[in-house]
Amino acid sequence: MQKLLLFALALCAVSCGPSATAPSTDPAPAAAPPAESEWITLFDGSSTDGWRGYNGKTLPPGWVIEEGVLTFNDGEKLSDAEYEGGKDIIYAAEEFENFELELEWKIPPGGNSGIFYHLKEGYGGPPEVSPEYQLIDDEGYTEYHDITAYNKSLGYTENPNEIKPLQSTAADYAMYKPDPAKKVLHPAGEWNKTKIVFTPERVEHWLNGHMVLSFVPWSDDWMARKNSGKWGLAPDYGKFKSGYIGLQDHDSSLWFRNIRIKKL
Repeated sequence: MQKLLLFALALCAVSCGPSATAPSTDPAPAAAPPAESEWITLFDGSSTDGWRGYNGKTLPPGWVIEEGVLTFNDGEKLSDAEYEGGKDIIYAAEEFENFELELEWKIPPGGNSGIFYHLKEGYGGPPEVSPEYQLIDDEGYTEYHDITAYNKSLGYTENPNEIKPLQSTAADYAMYKPDPAKKVLHPAGEWNKTKIVFTPERVEHWLNGHMVLSFVPWSDDWMARKNSGKWGLAPDYGKFKSGYIGLQDHDSSLWFRNIRIKKL
């Protein structure tokens, strides 16, 4: 009888106690306020604040805003006698380390440009030091420009008059080529969208919603490519862990819009 009584009391303690699944009567925690946007706008369509020439103090001639688009008007370029320095530009308000960068761009037939990052000043030009996401008219560039001698100087002996994969749009220029099976490139004169994601573990190049290449910066493979290729004589190429974002003038008209970046 004593055992039965003890068992009944124990059963009552379990079944009559608070239910493990019963809803809490405590007040719900207050909802967190919505976080401010993590994106930093580099160009909003109305102002060139923060932008200036590479190694310069002002925006070079030809870079203007037209209908909300950051435009380089090739026809308005002045001679070197009138403007000392190149026409590449940088967003100089802040340097960035790990980031996700988005922008839209358009080039004319035969056009050529590039997006630089981890860029430092004091060099002869951005390519000496900065990795470059290549922008070029893949299909029509050589109809306007003879690159035979240039490609031969790089060791291309087969069809040296053609754009090579390491020189094509979305390439990490002269380092990593994009995957042609994943590459969707709108033709010259139409808008394209680019995204670059940089972390020390992985770099991604995106084009029109598709990731077309990835690599590990400063890895053994990266170092081998740097030292054996075009950058073998550029000791500071790619070595910096942070720097400016830059846009390249390569003697063609250019259009950029919706430029923004997010720190990672």
